[in-house]
Amino acid sequence: LVAPGTGAKAKLTPAERVLVTVLHLRKIAPMDLLAQLFGVTAPTISRAGQEVRPLLEAHDHPISASTARFHTPSDIAAFLNHSKIKKAC
Repeated sequence: LVAPGTGAKAKLTPAERVLVTVLHLRKIAPMDLLAQLFGVTAPTISRAGQEVRPLLEAHDHPISASTARFHTPSDIAAFLNHSKIKKAC
């Protein structure tokens, strides 16, 4: 065990670790793209998944695959530009 405040600084916040794990499990994007978007390496994304996946399973939160697939940042930008959310008011 490592005392709080010692050791290497986490590259992803706890919320980011959950987010990248869910995005990866939903097969939204490959690890390389997620790593690029979050400014880390693919192994960092993999480690996050190894930490978070058992927690999701233990709390019965199954993650289903999405029909959307993105392979580049421009794929994501094109999708977001195409499906802009309209204001309700």
